[in-house]
Amino acid sequence: MENKLHILVVDDDDRIRSLLKDFLIENQFAVSTAENAEQAKMKLEYLKFDIIILDVMMPGQNGYELTKDIKKEIKVPIILLTAKGEVENRIKGLELGADDYIGKPFEPKELLLRIKNIIKLTNKIDLNSKHIVGDASIDLNKMIISLKDKNKKINNSEKKVLVEMLSNPGKTYTREEIGIISGIGQERSIDVMITRLRQKLEIDPKNPKYLQTIRGSGYVLWIQ
Repeated sequence: MENKLHILVVDDDDRIRSLLKDFLIENQFAVSTAENAEQAKMKLEYLKFDIIILDVMMPGQNGYELTKDIKKEIKVPIILLTAKGEVENRIKGLELGADDYIGKPFEPKELLLRIKNIIKLTNKIDLNSKHIVGDASIDLNKMIISLKDKNKKINNSEKKVLVEMLSNPGKTYTREEIGIISGIGQERSIDVMITRLRQKLEIDPKNPKYLQTIRGSGYVLWIQ
């Protein structure tokens, strides 16, 4: 029991909450539940969680607002459950700090895969250490890139891409792969995100040395 990851499921739907709890326990997780933001905050005060699965549409404080409050206090991965499939809502959740989202209705196995992906990413590199890329210093915990005495914030989508690329320097990622990692679906939006990252990482973003385009293939990050 001590080695099991502890998941908090927050959903006002009794049936979904119960089904998710049973399913996750069957898959060797420790599970606590809450039916609203108030209950969730009470449990977060005295229990440590490895992942939070959070419904967006709840009475009282909604999932977006709760995500923002949680991320101010602790660094815990959050997966949002949403019945809304629009890109804007997905991006809103990610910008507020959510680590992933899944639209209702969903297959429990898909949720399990997303949980495992978050665990894999979290375990790949030390998020508390600073990572050096050229002249840039990346603090993933504080979500800041320092370059030439200037600190630049990164958003959650950018952080997820950096975690993956720093874990596999020299590996080329297609736009599709970066879209899956970041939660961004449109190719143009992916290109814009890469451009933003270059502006934060590179001395000369128009002639990048580290975050490079591999023509016809995708993008690669070189550490040295």
